[in-house]
Amino acid sequence: MEKFFNPAEEERMIAAIQQAESCTSGEIRVHVDYKSKGNVMEEAWKIFERLGMQKTEARNGVLILIAPDQKQFAIIGDEGINKKVPENFWAEERNLMQNHFKKGEFCTGICVVIEQVGRKLQEFFPHQEDDVNELPDEISYDH
Repeated sequence: MEKFFNPAEEERMIAAIQQAESCTSGEIRVHVDYKSKGNVMEEAWKIFERLGMQKTEARNGVLILIAPDQKQFAIIGDEGINKKVPENFWAEERNLMQNHFKKGEFCTGICVVIEQVGRKLQEFFPHQEDDVNELPDEISYDH
């Protein structure tokens, strides 16, 4: 099965994640799920846990889930960031990404959201001298 993103797009998203994470203790992951059949938000939380994203020290992980077969996506954050961001933050990010997706700009939409989420994470969870990268930056897939 073909990957949803080509290698250049994956590199671009990984670079965006690394840039965002260089300014924050927060962690951002992008996951593509071809197996998802149910509610995309419920699936996102299951994948969030399976990827161990709830184990970050400050509970400040963010998952961007793409379910290509369902033509859906979700953006979720752990309890640490959810306590800090404005109530409409995730909806605004979703709308921004959706606007790019409608134009077929999947990689660009994700990169723009990674950048904005990174700025928000930096605001509430600035990079510390002893920060370690708690989660992989690579795009993960379920086929």
